[in-house]
Amino acid sequence: MDFTIGQIVFSKAGRDKGNAFVITDVEGEYLYLVDGYGRPLERPKRKKSKHVQPTWTVVRDLHEAIKTKQHMKNADFRSALKKYQREWEEISHG
Repeated sequence: MDFTIGQIVFSKAGRDKGNAFVITDVEGEYLYLVDGYGRPLERPKRKKSKHVQPTWTVVRDLHEAIKTKQHMKNADFRSALKKYQREWEEISHG
């Protein structure tokens, strides 16, 4: 599976198991993950790609901002993850 910047993934292992993150960088088999809470943009989590569950969702605004090195805030990541969670709940609960 190819991972891309701005993609939402879920941790499958470690103390953050089950948490959602946004990918901010990909280096070989390692991903750098941010959630805007415990893992802010200033201190991303480095995790092997085999330890995350990918989703098909790529947050285009964050993808473009990261690629062009625009100024971002942790609130941008929190907002994107909350929006994803709301949409997922609407779909799963009908």
